Amino acid sequence: MAELKNTMEIFKLLDKSNCRECNEKTCLAFAAAVFKGKRQIGECPHLDRETIEKYSGKTKRAQSIEEDMADAVAQLKGKIPNIDLTATADRVGGRFSNDKLTIRIFGRNFSVDSNGRLFSDIHINPWLAIPVLNYILEGGETPVSGKWVPFRELSNGMVRNPLFQRRCEDPLKRVADEYTDFFADLLDIFDGKQVDNLFDSDISIVLYPLPLVPMLICYWKPEEGMESSFHLFFDATAEDNLHIDSIYTLTAGFVHMFEKIAIRHAVK
Repeated sequence: MAELKNTMEIFKLLDKSNCRECNEKTCLAFAAAVFKGKRQIGECPHLDRETIEKYSGKTKRAQSIEEDMADAVAQLKGKIPNIDLTATADRVGGRFSNDKLTIRIFGRNFSVDSNGRLFSDIHINPWLAIPVLNYILEGGETPVSGKWVPFRELSNGMVRNPLFQRRCEDPLKRVADEYTDFFADLLDIFDGKQVDNLFDSDISIVLYPLPLVPMLICYWKPEEGMESSFHLFFDATAEDNLHIDSIYTLTAGFVHMFEKIAIRHAVK
């Protein structure tokens, strides 16, 4: 049974005339709509009946983001048996015991055994599992420098910064604005450590999402004529120890958890 597995396989069946008779701007746009299930392949007026009958209803369902991430976790777990967990423990700032490599994430134990099975004191979701497994497989080695830089100043951070601000910094700022008196206390749940008010901020707290990838949270309360401000900082070596995409994913996962906890437990 013929099955169309992606947009390009559908596109190859079309005459590529961009006639717009299907009300799509291009044949490629029509192919994408068919793959997403928004259009039927038979809606192309130039396809012959044999092709329509052969492929109608044969489009492979596009996976959701959650399914894609679950697949990514499975692939990463499958690579664990190929590495030496004992040697890896030294590289990533963890420890190896009883066939398990254990590292601390947000102050909680996260372990993986030689078969790729995961164990943790906190709920394991793909937003955490993917960056942590990437860190174990490829990260670590570079010592923390103690120099804090914003996400945009990381080597590959600038192009991703608008999304980082929208998905990570802005939601945390809203929580800090709404639950200011409880914000620092809520961060204790993630083993946050208060430090001297860096950058003249009212709240400065360091978190350790991973042993060699610390994160600094700074919040400036509103003053007369000025609104509040919020920024996340990372050690200048962050990208040496974790790919920029995993830094984003890990932070976004933390933000999602933090928002849920704030809504559940904080009182205005």
